[in-house]
Amino acid sequence: MDRPLLETDQIRCYMENGKEIPCDGTGQDAAFEKSSPVSIERFEMSGGVVRDGFTGAVWTQDANPAEFPLTWQEAQDFTAEMRRNRAHGYDRWQLPSRRLLFSLISHQNVNPSLPDGHPFKNVFTGYYWTRETCSRLPDQAWYGHLGGGRIHRGMKQGSYMVWPVSPSYTEKIPGRPGGSRFTVDGQCVHDALTGLTWLKDADSIGGRLTWQEALSGILALNRKHKEDRRIWRLPNIRELESLVDLSSHSPALPTGYPFRNVQEAYWSSTTSIYEPRYAWILYMRDGFVGVGFKQRNDFHAWPVSDG
Repeated sequence: MDRPLLETDQIRCYMENGKEIPCDGTGQDAAFEKSSPVSIERFEMSGGVVRDGFTGAVWTQDANPAEFPLTWQEAQDFTAEMRRNRAHGYDRWQLPSRRLLFSLISHQNVNPSLPDGHPFKNVFTGYYWTRETCSRLPDQAWYGHLGGGRIHRGMKQGSYMVWPVSPSYTEKIPGRPGGSRFTVDGQCVHDALTGLTWLKDADSIGGRLTWQEALSGILALNRKHKEDRRIWRLPNIRELESLVDLSSHSPALPTGYPFRNVQEAYWSSTTSIYEPRYAWILYMRDGFVGVGFKQRNDFHAWPVSDG
């Protein structure tokens, strides 16, 4: 997987009160065309493992091979034993990275929050460990919730589920010589890792907004600059999360990032299917992926554009 997965599978749009509405003209996640194949084309089963065609990673088909929750170190030891035993014929078993676990999350389904038609079994609709430590709080590690899709952190001595993966990719940062990820062009910043373009001013829409104010503010931005070829939109939650660098904190952005006015947390265009009165949020201090109540003016908007 050279780039983070940038699309969600969300196909419905919702008002701030949670009522479903037609998507046309809303600026919400589901209003934009999806190009990713459906699950039956994405996942390939073979002898107790499942290969993900999006990422190239190989997962155990059994999403609970340890059978019981383990501490973070116990989970590391469990996957090390799988490597030694070449379980299922693979010797690279490990806990997933946060982004790799996040790549499995569905934003259209809950309990479990996995894509339609997935081939996995024994999926626990609770927390699963990742291999990554929180850089600000090294006694905590990241985990993902397979019931609703949140990505949070917790103490390593806590006990959560284990889903081993054998990654078969090297995440690269394409771009200019020297591996520079971001290129500044006036008021825009191009991200070579994702191909997306962000406004350099990370608070250009102006202050804390409700979710609808965030969506409407970006529609107004496009009307104001209608002579420009670039169309801005509120990013979906995967696009927002693609900015996160877990080796950094306060904010959790890559070292040397060129943005200004980076705020504490940002709205995405993606509704929480678990509770449609809420939308997905990226919290910038550590990179926590959570939700916010759409009718509260608690969060900011950061416009993004394709290409």
